[in-house]
Amino acid sequence: MKVLVDAQLPRRLARFLSTKDIDSKHTLELPQKNATSDQEIIEVADRENRIVISKDSDFLDNYILEGHPQKLLVVSTGNINNNDLIRLFQQNIETLRSLFEENTVIEIDEDEIQVHY
Repeated sequence: MKVLVDAQLPRRLARFLSTKDIDSKHTLELPQKNATSDQEIIEVADRENRIVISKDSDFLDNYILEGHPQKLLVVSTGNINNNDLIRLFQQNIETLRSLFEENTVIEIDEDEIQVHY
């Protein structure tokens, strides 16, 4: 599993995911860092077969309209502290890994995981 964590989420999430044998990259590692456009993020993710992890609903809109990024994890927790965010991923990482084997768009919040496509 390979992911690209968007700018609204902390680099700490990408580092945590790396400890779970997930090839993780944060937008801070891209040439334009957190100023990287959504389109560039999509291009990198699709080229490198990465799941975009973002709070930004623009990625979901783009998926609906254009079919890209190829895979997307929407984090719809609203404001959440970093420790709670990491805990949420820790509790659900195996479920997410399994769901992405068959699905392309998944949404996670504090209460549930929803498969959209």
